[in-house]
Amino acid sequence: MRIHYLEIVTPDVEAVCKTYEQSHGAHFGEPDDMLGGAKTCELSEGNIVGVRAPLRDSETPVVRPYWLVEDIEKAVKAVEANGAIVAMHPMEIPGKGKFAIYILGSIEQGFWQLK
Repeated sequence: MRIHYLEIVTPDVEAVCKTYEQSHGAHFGEPDDMLGGAKTCELSEGNIVGVRAPLRDSETPVVRPYWLVEDIEKAVKAVEANGAIVAMHPMEIPGKGKFAIYILGSIEQGFWQLK
């Protein structure tokens, strides 16, 4: 198991990014429109951390891991079979792969498929 993308949704993007930069030596780039305006930082293993503001008034702060999978459709079916609610069915982001979001045990998580 490997986390490909760790998404942090917060109303104070600048403070969160600044804290990570000062405490971990991270560097966040400019907002990426393809990732909801998230400022991203690539980690040494190729994993990505993205920090963005809520996209709608009802979106609350959350830390959401996106697990790297080989077959996103199969992974989504597996979590559904175990009682998960699929909040976002697999969707492609051009040049970045496919992602999906599910909720299980009140925890939001996701899958990411690169190819």
